[in-house]
Amino acid sequence: MIYCDLYVMSKLIKKLEDYRLENKISQSKLAEILGVTFVTVNRWFNGKFAPNKIQKHHIKKLLKDEGNE
Repeated sequence: MIYCDLYVMSKLIKKLEDYRLENKISQSKLAEILGVTFVTVNRWFNGKFAPNKIQKHHIKKLLKDEGNE
């Protein structure tokens, strides 16, 4: 079960990174959009931390609103 959760989380972060690169958004700007700090976004992309439940909700909403989910 833990491996499944990690796989799903890594896919979500990969989609978020793809979205960021396709739209030429800096990590700082993405952090601002999601209401978190640059350090938080950087840690997600480096695999040091995973988004919490509220952050996941906002990431999914951003990707859905942009048609990337």
